[in-house]
Amino acid sequence: MEVLAIILMFAAASVVYVYRFRGEARYQSLSEYFRKGWPIFAPFNCVLYMTTRAHGSKAILDPAEFPEIERLRQNWQTIRDEGLQLVRQSYFDATKRPGTAGSYDVGFRTFFKYGWSRFYLNWYGYTHHSARRLCPRTVEILATVPGLHGAMFALLPGRSQLTRHADPLAVSLRCHLGLATPNSDACFINVDGQNLSWRDGEILLFDETYLHYVRNDTDSDRLILMCDIRRPLNPVGALFNLVYHRLTQASIVPNTPEDHRGLANRIFAELAPVLARFRSLKSTNRRAYYVMKWTLNIVLLILPIVLILLLISLILGLT
Repeated sequence: MEVLAIILMFAAASVVYVYRFRGEARYQSLSEYFRKGWPIFAPFNCVLYMTTRAHGSKAILDPAEFPEIERLRQNWQTIRDEGLQLVRQSYFDATKRPGTAGSYDVGFRTFFKYGWSRFYLNWYGYTHHSARRLCPRTVEILATVPGLHGAMFALLPGRSQLTRHADPLAVSLRCHLGLATPNSDACFINVDGQNLSWRDGEILLFDETYLHYVRNDTDSDRLILMCDIRRPLNPVGALFNLVYHRLTQASIVPNTPEDHRGLANRIFAELAPVLARFRSLKSTNRRAYYVMKWTLNIVLLILPIVLILLLISLILGLT
């Protein structure tokens, strides 16, 4: 019982820590935390925060301390050329077209309304067939980068933005390679309260589980290569992450019908009509909408504790 109590206390403390104490930027309300902070993953992420090595434990990181990603910078023009070819051929628009498999992207779906689009290259053990066909040189370069878990081209139009959010899983760190950018401080990402602007051929590196947002206040589009790279962990964290990062494999999203679909993508496609009806309640029955919304938020808050209890029960049952 003492072990159980400690685990439950850790789960609760993790949720509070991420909400009130982690980093310089703060969530403005519990509502924002529920919508943008993914409290369901807080206890598991905190295990990785505690076991991350010093050079990877800040919000904004020094690319020089991660020499494995230098290979990307050395080949940025080759990568840029293939990315721009996709833009000219309208593949970015096609991957988010409503009703297509690519539009059911659990991780990034909320960005589409701002004009943001992407083209996946690989994702946690899977290389997209469409990427092999359309971006062969980029795929070859990515294969030579140790610890690269996932990569995509990401396009943000001029005069657009991505609102403040934190990514759900701390299994990796986020790398941005500027390809065809405005090269202006008016096009930037704010990570934990600090602005970073993109430049062609230069790398930005940060922990995407800190609060961040993006603004492109120029008239030019911004094209980058966005990568997830290995989080530097001690042996305990690395062992934990072997299991934890498998969650991301369920989130594989296809670019075209030839690509594999992850479990989360298939489930989200089935749930999409239900979610659309739920959102329509906001205009037709606001009371029912908010009751259902906060019920879901409370479930998401306590679900980590339930999952931990189930895991403990399973372990005790095997011993």
